[in-house]
Amino acid sequence: MWEARAADGRAAELTAWVHATALPALRGAAGLERTEVLGAPGGRVLLVTWWEGAPLAVADPPADLVARPVHRWEFTSQHVE
Repeated sequence: MWEARAADGRAAELTAWVHATALPALRGAAGLERTEVLGAPGGRVLLVTWWEGAPLAVADPPADLVARPVHRWEFTSQHVE
């Protein structure tokens, strides 16, 4: 999971960057099963990816779009129904 908090008033631009830059960089990657872009209060934008095997790293957006460094987490599925 990749999460960035937009600089004040720039959430729409950050979301646009994810769609224009981050997602195309992942498309067609071996093992990529699914991607989902989510928005959250406070100008946060999340990119959740599901992989079979090792995930590719998602790039950092331009520094002027974010209020703090990007956060990244890797999870392992424990249960699906």
